Amino acid sequence: MKRALVTGGSGAIGGAICRALAADRHEVYVHANRSLDKAEALVAELRAAGHVAHAVAFDVTDPDAVDAALASILADGSIQILVNNAGITDDAVLPGMKRAQWTSVIDVALNGFFNVTQPLLLPMMATRWGRIVNVTSVAGLVGNRGQGNYAAAKAGLHGVTKSLAIEVASRGITVNAVAPGIIESDMSAAVFDRAAIERLVPMKRAGKPEDVAAMIRFLVSEAAGYVSGQVISVNGAMV
Repeated sequence: MKRALVTGGSGAIGGAICRALAADRHEVYVHANRSLDKAEALVAELRAAGHVAHAVAFDVTDPDAVDAALASILADGSIQILVNNAGITDDAVLPGMKRAQWTSVIDVALNGFFNVTQPLLLPMMATRWGRIVNVTSVAGLVGNRGQGNYAAAKAGLHGVTKSLAIEVASRGITVNAVAPGIIESDMSAAVFDRAAIERLVPMKRAGKPEDVAAMIRFLVSEAAGYVSGQVISVNGAMV
């Protein structure tokens, strides 16, 4: 059993990831920011199924809050599986985008990545085994109208994924990114209607959160120990 932290674990994709990791008998920390009730409900579900799970709440953009939460978690041992799944959208075409829209999306994705990941690295490296997966987006690979901020944030995660993979490879730690396409969730439903999905996705359907979770389940397994520094898209043949 490894100890796993999933940021944004209370959402649709995050919840599927937590369930997949728990099914592999990992101890799972389900993170939320404003939706602690959802994280606690998922933890109750996992515990009822015999799994070990905990709910944690903090704002990934607040370094002090992150440090305090992680210190509490690390007091019981290192985190060896980290899934950086927290993210937000705030769409507008760039000519009409407000500065706050740009900075908030970048802050959650990139600064949030650093705030959570950096304090966990040395404890993880000391165990000489680790798995880090950054959940990004196909938008970070090909762009998307009205999502310049989101695409930039996710593309930035692709860059740091590759750099960090090189830095920690000798310590038995892999670092990869999973870039979902259109996945069934409240977030995607607000952006893509049925006609748009059929136009954009060769498979003519949105993916399921479990499709993303299955890829992450593989990447954090022993079987994926030689896979690192990769950006793998789960997108129904969009690209």
